[in-house]
Amino acid sequence: MARAPAEALSPPPPSEPLPRVRVYSDGAARGNPGPAGAGAVVTDAEGHVVARLGRFLGTQTNNHAEYMGLLLGLKHAKVLGAREVDVYADSELLIRQLGGQYQVKSATLRPLFDEAKKLLSGFARVRLHHIPRAKNADADAMSNRAIDERM
Repeated sequence: MARAPAEALSPPPPSEPLPRVRVYSDGAARGNPGPAGAGAVVTDAEGHVVARLGRFLGTQTNNHAEYMGLLLGLKHAKVLGAREVDVYADSELLIRQLGGQYQVKSATLRPLFDEAKKLLSGFARVRLHHIPRAKNADADAMSNRAIDERM
C-alpha cells in the first residue's frame, strides 16, 4: 500500500495557536546537484511532533535543498500561529549564514536566504541551533523520502 505524500501526514492546524515551536529542517541531494528533497519536522515546545513535511525539488544542490527544508518548516510554523521558533539544522552553512557569521556569496542561495530571513523576522523570538546529523534523523528521513517517492 502506497504511503500518503509527506505533506498530507500533517494534521490540521490546532484550533489555538502554538506559542512556540521547534523546526527541524534538512535537505538532501544525490549527486550534488542531483535529485533533491527538502524535509522538515515541526514539534511543539515539549517535543511532540505536530507535522512531518517533505517536498521533491527536482535537480538541485544540497545547499538549495537545505534552505528549502527550512522554508517548508517555517511556513508551517506560521500556519500553526507560532510566535517563537527554535530552528535546528545540521547544515553549518545555513545556520551560520542566518546568524550572520557567514556571508551569502551564492547568487542562487541569496533569494532563499532573503525569504528565510523575512519569515524569521515575523517571529517574536528566534533561536538558531546547529546540531549533529544524528540528532536530525527525522528531518533527514523526510528529505530522503521526498526524493524516493517524488513527493
